[in-house]
Amino acid sequence: MSPAARQPAIFIGHGSPLNIVADNSYTRDLEKLGTALTKPRAVLVVSAHWTTHGFFVGSDTANVTIHDFYGFPDTLYEKRYPAPGAPDVAQRVVELTGGAVQAAERGLDHAAWAPLIRVWPDTDVPVLELSLDLAEPAADHYALGRLL
Repeated sequence: MSPAARQPAIFIGHGSPLNIVADNSYTRDLEKLGTALTKPRAVLVVSAHWTTHGFFVGSDTANVTIHDFYGFPDTLYEKRYPAPGAPDVAQRVVELTGGAVQAAERGLDHAAWAPLIRVWPDTDVPVLELSLDLAEPAADHYALGRLL
């Protein structure tokens, strides 16, 4: 992919899990974002909800929806975001990082799917997640991001 064809890196904080089912300015802005962006070949989400020892990238072919929140209305736990995975992109992440990142099957936690359920509700954009390494300093995370 040429640099001109690259999508922007975007930070989206998911806020309250209740935003999954809410109708408010935040959720409407996410929906507008989905129509404003060119649909990407895949989305790589860096998730603070997936902390590990070592760096990992989701290599699932089909993602399961992880409901990693507690004490909310049942309607949130009924929601699913079965976006396809992108094992080929995961392999590319492993290659670009010289093996510093390893492939792992995991699914999507709500840091990924809660915003994306509004951005691309049709679940037709492949999604994969990158973990944060609890043992590494922020500078190493930044350097990893620069490689990608």
